[in-house]
Amino acid sequence: MSNPELEVIELLLTAEVYDESRALDEDDIPPRYRRVFWSEGTFERPLTVTASIARSATGIDQPWETISGLMFTERDQFSGKISINNRDMAEEWFLSRVDSDRVQSNPTLAYRFEDHEDAPEGIDYETARENNRPIRADRVWIDSLLEEYFDEEEEQDMLDLVEIRAPEEIETTLDDIVLTDNQEAEITKLVKAIEHREYLAEIGLKEVGKLLFIGPPGTGKTSAARGLAHELDLPFVEVKLSMITSQYLGETAKNVDKTFEVAKRLSPCILFIDEFDSVAKTRTSDEHAAVKRAVNTLLKSIDEVSLIDDEVLLIGATNHPDQLDAAAWRRFDEIVNFPKPDVKMREDILRLITHDMEIKDFDPEAVAKKTDGLTGSDLRMVLREAVLEALTEERTALTQSDLMSAIEEFEQRDTLKNLDMIEGDHEALIAGGLPGESDSGHSHNH
Repeated sequence: MSNPELEVIELLLTAEVYDESRALDEDDIPPRYRRVFWSEGTFERPLTVTASIARSATGIDQPWETISGLMFTERDQFSGKISINNRDMAEEWFLSRVDSDRVQSNPTLAYRFEDHEDAPEGIDYETARENNRPIRADRVWIDSLLEEYFDEEEEQDMLDLVEIRAPEEIETTLDDIVLTDNQEAEITKLVKAIEHREYLAEIGLKEVGKLLFIGPPGTGKTSAARGLAHELDLPFVEVKLSMITSQYLGETAKNVDKTFEVAKRLSPCILFIDEFDSVAKTRTSDEHAAVKRAVNTLLKSIDEVSLIDDEVLLIGATNHPDQLDAAAWRRFDEIVNFPKPDVKMREDILRLITHDMEIKDFDPEAVAKKTDGLTGSDLRMVLREAVLEALTEERTALTQSDLMSAIEEFEQRDTLKNLDMIEGDHEALIAGGLPGESDSGHSHNH
């Protein structure tokens, strides 16, 4: 349980240490504090703490009343500023109530207490800073960059094409999805490539960082990309490719250029391009010349963006890989298959999504065997149906029978007449990888 006094005193100590230590910068401030001190695209010293700022930063309703009984705190009646009047006493009080994990979560205080004789063991400033999300991934920084780079009309045009999420706004994590061994291996390679960008640049290896996710709808392509952004604390720039091929969108090719420019300016970031098959379809169709020009601009922009040079990780996704032409395929250096889950993966998914549910006599293996051909997204819909049906009977506890009935109800829907969205060998769409691959792995991240 959080300690209100401790929350407010940590904020005050952070502000004081940051103000006096010029070696520190914005990346040393925890994100929960940065957002309240950021103003008009700047983050300047001194960091003044008022009751309203403390309330926003800590969530404590009455911050001054919470700490007013402590001998080392004071408030300026005129300005409303809250501060510490005896730093040694405040630090002694703070250190007697925290462990190393608490200090490590705040690089500014890790810097101050790394070699402090009364501090808990295990404090390392460099590690704390490395684990702190950089300000370039904060919503406030992203918004200030967009305001600086675009005028209001240009920004609206650009936002018609892309959706930009800060890591703090991404609810999906990699722990929330079940990945195959193949998918985990590709993600691990990506993480290593990002960590060792300088080395890869030194040896001239730049053909990394452009992935294509393929698989039926609902198999986790978008969730995996977003989860990766959350895991790596990277802004997530999602291109709405359907808007690029809309003849009603003005100056489309110019906006495509802007999209990639934004990704480069937000770097390091993830640039996610969904519905990539529409590129190939447009190239071979009788679409308006302006739309074709926009698509060619898109392909050229993909060629010119780089993880090594620009710190932009490019991920394309498609439900229809059979519709991609050679020109589209060769833009990517890795292909990651997102098949429909096999029975063991469905069991893992069921255990994951029912983690917070009460289900009497729950047998995920039996449910998994009865849901052949369903995706992770489908399984969530089955659970939704079971929960809502139970609520109509004023029940929050489910039964195994509820789940089985929900499966039957789900399968009766007209929208499930054709489960296989990708033509070809059905076996290639079940967990185990692409045709010719032997990977049948699955995993359940915790």
